[in-house]
Amino acid sequence: MIRNLIDLSRGLEAGRILSVDLVQEVFQAIDSDGEEGARIFLTVYRKAAEAHAGWIDEARGKGIDLPRYAGVPIAIKDLFDVAGEVTRAGSKVLDAQPPASVDAEVVRRLRRAGFVIVGKNNMTEFAYSGLGINNHFGTPRNPHDPEIARIPGGSSSGAAVAVAREMIPAAIGTDTGGSCRIPAAFCGIVGFKPSSWRVPKDGVVPLSRTLDCIGPFAHDVSNCSVLDDILSGGRGEDVFSHPEGGLRVGVLETYVTDDMDEVVSEAYQRALTRLSRRGVRLTPVSVRELEELPTINAKGGYVGAEAYTFHRPLLETRGEYYDPWVRARFDAGKSQSAEEFIRLTEARARIQFVLDDRQSAFDAFVLPTVPIVPPELGDLEDPERSNAVNRLCLRNTSVGNFLDLPAISIPCHSAGSLPVGLMLMGRRGEDRRLLSIARGLEHTVRGR
Repeated sequence: MIRNLIDLSRGLEAGRILSVDLVQEVFQAIDSDGEEGARIFLTVYRKAAEAHAGWIDEARGKGIDLPRYAGVPIAIKDLFDVAGEVTRAGSKVLDAQPPASVDAEVVRRLRRAGFVIVGKNNMTEFAYSGLGINNHFGTPRNPHDPEIARIPGGSSSGAAVAVAREMIPAAIGTDTGGSCRIPAAFCGIVGFKPSSWRVPKDGVVPLSRTLDCIGPFAHDVSNCSVLDDILSGGRGEDVFSHPEGGLRVGVLETYVTDDMDEVVSEAYQRALTRLSRRGVRLTPVSVRELEELPTINAKGGYVGAEAYTFHRPLLETRGEYYDPWVRARFDAGKSQSAEEFIRLTEARARIQFVLDDRQSAFDAFVLPTVPIVPPELGDLEDPERSNAVNRLCLRNTSVGNFLDLPAISIPCHSAGSLPVGLMLMGRRGEDRRLLSIARGLEHTVRGR
């Protein structure tokens, strides 16, 4: 499968590639993976996708004007509405719900751009974890360790694995505390979290309406940029590569670099050295206010309160269908009082003001996406251990969600080692500028 969306669209337009062939290539990859394919894709739109692709090929052959990405296959996370089917969100709790009457707005925008949606990817139940584990449908294995079953990261686990295994050129996920960037880092691809307001969330099963974001997975920054433009209402334009020399980048220290394992530390430091040698002006920055975040969110924060509000009727009527580990996290959200929620909002505004001031001196911040390499799945059977690892996986990425900052994870590990992600975090609302900076730095970050 060609990994670049722009190359695919050009090949289709020129007639060198047929959409039907691309779609069948995806289905062959899913089928050849057997049980693993079924863990990566919970739903496969075989007939609908082949019919859509065939219509596109026929229309193109007749000279009919088509959208720019007409015929390119793509996959979506299991929590986006597709008209005529029940939206499961990686769970069995919603099986009794009525089918969606219309597509989610994101799905409509993808179809309008010409993409052929081939299926829905697996995810953590209701997106409530950074680990990617799903005890209902099985957990996709991290593709970078053939010997040991490691977690893929979550919650958008299947989307990241499908892209990393080159089953699909790109996929769409969501990110409430890191669910695009954690699996991207663990699977060795690029994942982008936009500002929360840029992409409409109509027709998406919510986790936290305040923090939820919708973002892309792809093999490089350019493809994420194209998809971000489409998701936010554009035609699929790429950003230019911002020159490396003279960029001012703040290197976040303390809180976000605590408890890094050796593999992550070495890969991250090598990437910083490469950036410095290319003329990027790196300056250590310590933002002590970030150390307050665990205390501020001790009662579950926005996610705990808002997720419990949404799930309360389901917990009362369908509680037995939840994964017990996930249900315990929802139940914990009911303990937050109105006063605590107000204090949470006040603290968020205060720290946003501090970060806005600190970021004014820099083009971006840099930090490790996740401070550890993907853990072994077998080490996470104990709930207490799982909770501790989940908190560590989410710690760095959730900074961007809590403060509503755009952020992107780019692979920075050496070939043959376990994946490590380097995260660039931009100024509030400057999503496209961050993507431009990321595109300009990507080859250096990757060591190419």
